[in-house]
Amino acid sequence: MDTIITDNSLKGKMITLFGENLRSNFSSDSEHIRSIRLQAIERFRELGFPSPTEEKWRSTNLGKTLMLEYVQHFAPLEKDIDVRKVFQCEVFDLDTILVAQYNGWLVNKGETLTSLPNGTVIGSLADAMRQYPEIFEKHYGKYADMQHDGLNALNTAFAQDGLFIYVPEGVTVEKPVQIINLIDLKENFFVQPRNLIVLEKGASLRLVHCDHSLRHKESLINNVSEFYVGEGAYLDHYKIQNKDNSSTLITTTFFHQERESRVSTNTIVLHGGVVRNNISVKLAGEYAEADILGLYLVDREQHVDTHVHVDHAVPHCTSNEMFKGILDDQASGVFNGHILVRREAQKTLAYQNNRNLLLTDKARIHTKPHLEIYADDVKCSHGATVGQLDPEAMFYLRTRGIGEHAARMLLMYAFAAEVIGKISIQALRERIDELVAKRLRGELTICDQCVIDCREKRPVSFDIDLSKI
Repeated sequence: MDTIITDNSLKGKMITLFGENLRSNFSSDSEHIRSIRLQAIERFRELGFPSPTEEKWRSTNLGKTLMLEYVQHFAPLEKDIDVRKVFQCEVFDLDTILVAQYNGWLVNKGETLTSLPNGTVIGSLADAMRQYPEIFEKHYGKYADMQHDGLNALNTAFAQDGLFIYVPEGVTVEKPVQIINLIDLKENFFVQPRNLIVLEKGASLRLVHCDHSLRHKESLINNVSEFYVGEGAYLDHYKIQNKDNSSTLITTTFFHQERESRVSTNTIVLHGGVVRNNISVKLAGEYAEADILGLYLVDREQHVDTHVHVDHAVPHCTSNEMFKGILDDQASGVFNGHILVRREAQKTLAYQNNRNLLLTDKARIHTKPHLEIYADDVKCSHGATVGQLDPEAMFYLRTRGIGEHAARMLLMYAFAAEVIGKISIQALRERIDELVAKRLRGELTICDQCVIDCREKRPVSFDIDLSKI
């Protein structure tokens, strides 16, 4: 069923659309999922879409996006599509388990759910809802906050498909899992994927999530992901975003960590019209650790907004945030980092750092690091910097015969390299390293290929002592 969503009251039309499709397109839901949907649409009715009057959205206005006319589909447009034929996505020497979402629906040549010999399940959220109801009743909707966020509530009400991963106790998934979320439509499109990833006690997973576009039409993507990281489990997570200038991409990611679990998440924004990344980490078990990293490179009139909330709920946990941004032309950015240390969370270690380079007088960034501490035996710090390229470092490079343009690019690369260097998958790190260098030179633009399209195998090499920079 194809439904045209028009302007004026998009909120009212979404509520009406939900009612029209409850019995038809959501008819296969279990009673549990149906109950969650009904609660979510009622909460969306109360909250609606965000507006600049809300503190968290004060610097990001979705008004123009919400006034556009969109199409929303409640069934896959094409079946058995081979994404590899229309989408070249390759990192040399990176051997992954590849999963693709095409216009919000998981596509695969064969089964939409894959069960590995070690008991790991990877594939379609829609199919997993029916085949693994016990996992859904335990985890689905338990970590995503729909009580205080209308977009999360809307996603919960409408979510139909997305990525599902279940890793049993003690299992290590040897290959990284790579999901490609691809939008390819001739009409303006509104899509709301939902992902659920569950790592049981002692499990280990590496996940690479790529967001891309083929056709440059207006699109609104409202993506919500829930991660459960069990006791002693390890998650290595990467999100790479290369969207066109006509897109509005909103991703909200929830990490729930149990005792002695470890999470490393790294978000790299290379391109996009309006990009909003909400990252929420709850350290719910003692001795849990979280590294939350990010890099955003924007130019023209692009806008990137990053909100990070880390909840230290129990003692003896560690979190480390590092986000860096390079903004050119009239680009704008937002960083809002909130660390909450609850009264019982003694012996907390929490660090937060946001650093930004503005390359023009018209580029701007709003940065707001924030600590909220109720415990008295903690070590916490936060900081933010906004500046231009170091003139002394520029002088050092120029005196060694490097032109001004090349010197600027090298300084920007050195600034970004700290985040890139945290990528533990070597092949991915080398490719992202090259892509960032291209982006800084102005050679990388959104095109009809994946951002990780390897048409050149040459490595990036700088004959300069970066330790001097």
